[in-house]
Amino acid sequence: MANALQEQLLKAGLTSKQKIKDVKTQKKRNRKANVDDGSEALKQQVAIQKAEQAKRDKQLNEQRFAEASEKGLVRSLITEIKKQAIRLPSDGEIKFNYTLLNKIYPLYITNTLQQQLLRGKLGIVRLEEHSYLVPHRLAERVNLLVPDWVGYLWRADTDGPQPKDEEDPYADYVIPDDLMW
Repeated sequence: MANALQEQLLKAGLTSKQKIKDVKTQKKRNRKANVDDGSEALKQQVAIQKAEQAKRDKQLNEQRFAEASEKGLVRSLITEIKKQAIRLPSDGEIKFNYTLLNKIYPLYITNTLQQQLLRGKLGIVRLEEHSYLVPHRLAERVNLLVPDWVGYLWRADTDGPQPKDEEDPYADYVIPDDLMW
């Protein structure tokens, strides 16, 4: 028996099958519309916090950029980048991808340039829609003043070697730095 009251109302002639169907569909719609798992307020709170953090970060970056601009450091950085940039080879066969501001940029380089990038002798700086290979020290300076320009900068692990998991079945297999997928 689905609903005894509905059956009694049908027998008494106080309602019809169509009205019962309509009531059931309306109940379903109301249930779906009123579903609140309590996470909506949490989602809004997280979104507000992220927006505030992004706003603070943007203000801080603008402040750093303004301070550096006042000192003329940014202009000197731009000229230094263009002066010290290593020319990208026209016959580069290796595709080197780097990420900058949530966007992936490719560079076609030679094997020697790839090794220099992976060993931390070079860095990649993106300026005015162009990618430049620069010495590591210059990339570090750019990272201090305008971090939004640095696409790739090798950093040594400050923590030292990672602790090994005794139960890791792949602990004996070393992953090479220049692994290409």
